[in-house]
Amino acid sequence: MRIHLATAIASACLIACAAASAQSAAPLLVKIGVAGPKSGPIGHLGQDDEYGARMAIDDLNAKHVRIGGQPASFELLSGDDAANPKQAVAVAQQLIDAGVSGVVGHLNSGSTIPASKLYSDAGIVQISPSATNPKYTRQGYATAFRIIGDDTQLAASLAHVATVSFPGKRIAILDDRTAYGAGIADVFEREVKAAGGNIVSHTFATGGNTDLALAVAQIRRVSADVVFYGGMDTDAGPLFREISKDGANIAFMGGDGICTAELAKLAGPGLADGAVICAEAGGVGQEGQAKMETFRSRFLAKNGVEVQIYAPYTYDAVMVLAQAMTAAGSSDPQRYLPEVKKIRHSGVTGQIAFDEKGDIVNGAFTLYTFNRGQREQMMVYRPGD
Repeated sequence: MRIHLATAIASACLIACAAASAQSAAPLLVKIGVAGPKSGPIGHLGQDDEYGARMAIDDLNAKHVRIGGQPASFELLSGDDAANPKQAVAVAQQLIDAGVSGVVGHLNSGSTIPASKLYSDAGIVQISPSATNPKYTRQGYATAFRIIGDDTQLAASLAHVATVSFPGKRIAILDDRTAYGAGIADVFEREVKAAGGNIVSHTFATGGNTDLALAVAQIRRVSADVVFYGGMDTDAGPLFREISKDGANIAFMGGDGICTAELAKLAGPGLADGAVICAEAGGVGQEGQAKMETFRSRFLAKNGVEVQIYAPYTYDAVMVLAQAMTAAGSSDPQRYLPEVKKIRHSGVTGQIAFDEKGDIVNGAFTLYTFNRGQREQMMVYRPGD
């Protein structure tokens, strides 16, 4: 009887231990959201974001990352906000309801800012790879982060370039009235005026043939030498094409919204070499070129298209989330949020750390121009250098 009892106890222990072992070995499903426009005029930029995030997810799964002793299985959930603020709020709620542990997005400031309140209320960590409006990280949300510099820094840098490169020239400003476009244009205007530059007009162009014709007429009426456009490549390209038709020797400037591989195609062959100077938040110096080129090669091989702008930043944002979860031993945002705040991540886009507002510390900016239809890097710099 004693032998049978001991055998039964041993068997029960083996079954319980096996069950506990199986449970501890079960994969921890970690859902990461990526939100941005997959449709509409700038859908190509949102698709670029998703490709970058998906590469990170695939890399993490290939590395068999463990969180809190459990093997983690990462899953990407994608939401199309069409760069529309109302749709962005709906997408944010869908991702929250789906149980995401973190969100990479949104792409444009006009969508990122309204969505950020929902993520904050739900306690979900949000890292934007591209929203540059300063307001995003100045709302007091502990969950909001970005891994590129903001509009104030970028526009101030462009204003410095404008006043140094085009002293005394007549500068006309256009913006598309979005949170991004108006924000960058307003800072550019303020900084140029502060430096003694000559702003001759600031008007609006929200897209469409009528707006385009009015904008071109305004540029000609004020005899502008330099045109700064606050907006996206889809509107900037046709605008620059129309202005360039009469052979006018005009320089064009803008932020990261126009600084894409698509701009030259949208502007057409009439755009003179070196006519555009644009700035992109982020960028790597000589020391980071090898890592970036490796990423770009892998990206092209995997997706069949070149990187547009933000894919390396969405890749790094996913990796930052994963590193924080690993350090905290949990995918629960409440538990890993403190690790995001003190992160030190060596990414494709450089060293990533955040200040008390959630902004990247000493973020880089890159100046580009276009020659023979191709975007060419001019220089990379950091405001703190």
